Amino acid sequence: MLSAVFLCQENGDRLLERHYRKDVERQAIRAFRHQIVATKSINKPIMRINGITFLVTKVDSIYIVGTVSENVNPSLVFEFLFALAKLFKEYFEVTRLDKEVIRDNFVLIYELLDEVVDNGYPQLTSSTILSKFIQMGSANGKFNPEAADSKAKGKLTKAITGVQDWRPTGLVYQKNEVYIDVLEHVNLLMSTKGGVLRSDVSGSIIMKTCLSGMPTCKFGLNDKVRLERNQNHQRTTKGIVIDDITFHRCVRLGKFDQDRTISFTPPDGEFELMKYRVTSNISLPFKLIAIVNERGRNRVEYDIEIKPNFSEKLFATNVVVKIPTPQNATAKQKHMKVKAGRAKYYPTHNAIVWKFKRFPGTVDGYRLQAEVSRLHSLEDKPWVRPPIILEFQVPMYCSSGLHVRFLQVLERYKPTKWVRYITQAGQYQIRI
Repeated sequence: MLSAVFLCQENGDRLLERHYRKDVERQAIRAFRHQIVATKSINKPIMRINGITFLVTKVDSIYIVGTVSENVNPSLVFEFLFALAKLFKEYFEVTRLDKEVIRDNFVLIYELLDEVVDNGYPQLTSSTILSKFIQMGSANGKFNPEAADSKAKGKLTKAITGVQDWRPTGLVYQKNEVYIDVLEHVNLLMSTKGGVLRSDVSGSIIMKTCLSGMPTCKFGLNDKVRLERNQNHQRTTKGIVIDDITFHRCVRLGKFDQDRTISFTPPDGEFELMKYRVTSNISLPFKLIAIVNERGRNRVEYDIEIKPNFSEKLFATNVVVKIPTPQNATAKQKHMKVKAGRAKYYPTHNAIVWKFKRFPGTVDGYRLQAEVSRLHSLEDKPWVRPPIILEFQVPMYCSSGLHVRFLQVLERYKPTKWVRYITQAGQYQIRI
């Protein structure tokens, strides 16, 4: 499949390359560099030069390029290139890839490229497994060849060729635990009249497992994915409707297609079990009422009220309300009245920022009244009002209504289980 993988800078200078087959010569890589120099950039992810296909992805300031000479599935190649970039960042514990990172770890990168691809076919990109057998030296961060003995190599081969290559064998924990985080980002666009124009929830379930052996887990949610086995194919009446679902590759999709059971053998440590999207019956954590009046050409009055929609037992943290102002405006602190939180005018951002460290669900709401003055200019243009932006975080709350019903670990031991829910603001906007 893959003939070669190479990494280069934005100007086309090659940092390193690894050939897996003999059907692509190094002159082809020089032709790719000439293409970058001629166009000064790469606008196409797929290019064909002199009969060779180049599949390109840019990660920070580095181009990761895969070359093929045959007809292959490009989605598979790009998936591998993205996984390779993620592997490098996790291995080197960096947030960005640049030429210094590549040059400081080029020996280790060559070792990784030898292990993740076999004769052009991707085999393994799990940093959890690779880090147990390909280790970094403590002195200069480079690969130490003495760290990988023959026994470790044998275990690596077994992990790669096994049915469940994402989890190493022989794991033993004194205390078996499972942590589950249900993270949701709620998006909202509300009209000036208070109508919901668009709303949805993008969520993910993050798990951290500290389990011994090779356990099988069964996961249950209060969703409507399970269909009734009748002639009408009607959905069940309980739970929520999940529109889109993406699972981690450890989930047995055949079992899910058969009876909608989420069954899997989890990787060791932290991983994302699934991502989902919900577009109906969304519970909005906050309601914001905004009245903005322009008094002539030189004054704008604000009357903003924010109310919680979550339970009295809960509270929100880091609540920020960004209220836009005209560009040529000035505001005095004495013209802003609030009973809770702190409000301040930021002329560089053209906004009044209203902040709450803690917003309890027991209150009926909080109110802000403010007034800004507009400076006269030779080019007075009508003020195009940007929307109010709301930021927040509500622990133990789910806007979609999704809840974990059960988690079964089919092993002889009984692990300790922890579940946490967090809802955060995505694009939460209210037009004024």
